[in-house]
This record gives sequence, structure tokens and C-alpha cells, in this order.
Amino acid sequence: MKRREFSKIVLAGAAGIGATGGSTLEAAGSRQRTAGRRNPHMHVGGDYHVIVGGRNADMSSDANLDYNLRHGMRHLTIVMRHGPGNPYDLDDMKRMRDNCDRKNVDWEALRMMHHYIRMRPGDERKRELEIITGNIAKAAAVGVKVITYHLRMIRIQRNTNTPGRGGSTYRGFKLEEDWKNLPVGEAGKVDHEEYWERITTFLETCVPVAAEYDVRLACHPYDPPGLPFGYRGVDNWDSPDIFEAFKRYEAIVDSPYNSFQVCLGTMGEGVKNPLKEVPPMVQYLADRDKIGQIHMRNIKGSLGEFEEVYTDNGDMDFLEIIRILRDAGFKYSICPDHMPSHPDDPGKFQAFAFASGYIKGLIQSANSEPGLEG
Repeated sequence: MKRREFSKIVLAGAAGIGATGGSTLEAAGSRQRTAGRRNPHMHVGGDYHVIVGGRNADMSSDANLDYNLRHGMRHLTIVMRHGPGNPYDLDDMKRMRDNCDRKNVDWEALRMMHHYIRMRPGDERKRELEIITGNIAKAAAVGVKVITYHLRMIRIQRNTNTPGRGGSTYRGFKLEEDWKNLPVGEAGKVDHEEYWERITTFLETCVPVAAEYDVRLACHPYDPPGLPFGYRGVDNWDSPDIFEAFKRYEAIVDSPYNSFQVCLGTMGEGVKNPLKEVPPMVQYLADRDKIGQIHMRNIKGSLGEFEEVYTDNGDMDFLEIIRILRDAGFKYSICPDHMPSHPDDPGKFQAFAFASGYIKGLIQSANSEPGLEG
């Protein structure tokens, strides 16, 4: 849609708006899985992991959009970088929307920053929630369908580098033997129930607004999951059992607008047998219509020690995952994620182009299997 009636989106007072319960997406939450049909709606997507011009460049620039289009990525997730207390600039969002429209790129999702979760109860946190609900309304005003986000207290943990194929480097993590002596992270000490109180407040405030504006919220699990309680001062929400954490999270506000950015690599990092244990988690969330986006990253290893590898040479079977998504009617982006690095490819553009083609091949293969309807 080239032109949108922005006046139809009421931006004022978004924080107090509740769900109407009448949207088509809410009804979809009760949809039963339909096996044996082609799924023409799932697609490969591009995002903020590779940006032509560098990390802070305009993701809606012609150069960045053309890079994505060249490699089959017509659906884009744009990161909205902002500090705490700073709402999105709607005029700038309209500009980016127009840039995407001009190139026939679907600005499908945006990535929201994670300042809220580090705030303790009080006026500052209340103001931040009001900004977030206003940002949800602005996202709807420019046609964004999904908002992805982290709720992480400490930075993503990586502490190993190993040689990979073709001279590339695989980043990874190994739980430190002396982890109890590591310094506390920037959020300070946060116990498990305090963490869940902040999550609950966020979901109970924001999911009804997301439902009202028909914008799906999709939470990325902490990376890596399953860390011992007290690691860098924090009892992470997806520890000690990532599957049980998903169930607790989605049950707080049981709505398809409370969904997940399912990172397959992260899920594999949190279990002992990624090949066997990741598909049931994806199946559970897909059948409940609780997936807003997929991050497709493969790993070698498991809980407590792993390395991030190319999409085709890790321990997980991604064709099985694609079949699950196909049969569940998944209709959002499957994005390449966290690719290995190489001196000849400093921006990882080659690696992500390879991964996008691999994902497209998986989708085509799954939809070409004999006996499918549609």
C-alpha cells in the first residue's frame, strides 16, 4: 500500500487502551494446525544484522534496500535505535516507509531497544511504558506488523573464537569455571521473581495496546539461555529451563500479540540435544500462533558450550523446522542470524547472502514435497 491514512491511527493516550478482542489475529490464536498444505506466505527476511553503510546507517537507504532485494529479502526488520525516554519520530518513520514503498520492500517489523527491563518500579519506568505504548501506535501508523525486542539485563555472552571452514571464525561461548567471580552486569543484581515482575508489568501494559493496533510483539529469548542463577548478578528469565520459561512468558497474557522472535540458535544453546529438543518447542509455539519471527542460526554444541556456524553445517535440521512452520501456517519472516566472520567479508554480507539463499531453498523444498495441497 503506497499511501496510508495516518489520521486513522490515534496516537494520543495509547497507554490506556485495552484490547477489543475482535481482531482477526486474536481469532487466529485458536487456529488448529493444518498439515499437508503448501504455505506460500512464509518468507526470508532481512534485518539489522547487516546494514550497508555500517551499524548506524539508514536501513531504508537505496543501497541497503537493494542489497536485500538482490538476495531475495523483500521483507525488512528495521532497528529503531533510541535511548530511554525518547519516543520514535513519526515523520522519520513515514520517510523510511516511503523509501521502502518506492523499492517495493515490505517494512514488516521493527526491533525495539530494551531499556525498560533495566528500570526498577517508579516514575521513570512508568514514563518509559507510556513511550513504548505510543511507539506501538506509531508502528501501526506506518504499517509495521511485528515489533521484536529483547528484555535482557546483561549483554549477550560470547567468549570463544574457533577456526571455521574456508578460513572463517566461529564465535561461541563456554561457561566459565569461575563464573561466580565474574563482575555484576550493568543492571545490577536482579533475582528471578524481580525479573518476572518487570516482564509481567511490561506484558500487561503493552500487549493490550498491541492488540488494539494489530501489531504483534515478539520477544527474543536471552542469549544464551540456561545460565546459572546469579551469573553476572542476574537470574535470567529463560533459566534454568528455556521451554518452561516460554510457557510461563506466553501464559502471562495469553494472546497471539504476545509472541516470540524464535531464535533457533539461542534455543539450541539452552538444551542438551538441539537436534531433538528444539523442534518440539517450535511446534508448541507455532501451533499456538505464538511466533512473530524466526531467527535461523545454527550451532555446534549445546547447553554450556557452543559455537555459531553456517546455516547448513550445524547440529539442527532446519528442513524439519520449515515443515513445522509450513504446516502451522506461519506467515512472517525467517531471518538469517549471527553468521561467522571472515577477513574478506568484514561486514558479513557474503555470509548473510548465502544464508538467505539457503533459507529460500528450504522454503521451496518444503513447499515442493509430494502430496501437498494448495
